[in-house]
Amino acid sequence: MPNIKSAIKRTRQNEQRRAHNTAIKSAMRTAMKSVETKLSNDDIEGAKEAFSFATKKLDKAANKNVIHKNTAARHKERLAKKINAQSK
Repeated sequence: MPNIKSAIKRTRQNEQRRAHNTAIKSAMRTAMKSVETKLSNDDIEGAKEAFSFATKKLDKAANKNVIHKNTAARHKERLAKKINAQSK
């Protein structure tokens, strides 16, 4: 543990940020898995709704710099491709 007051505060802030980022990332992953699950159950309409929610979560994570914006775009594109391939 640091002895300097500013270092103590910095440690405390880092712990809070890490917990917050972990929560955002977890929600993002859960939303993505929801799309995958609905696709595996052949629920196309449900998958499209889940995709909309997952897109929102991915964009939020990218805007908060939890993940890179290109990573969010890549995940969205992969999910969209899977939905489009199955809906044909």
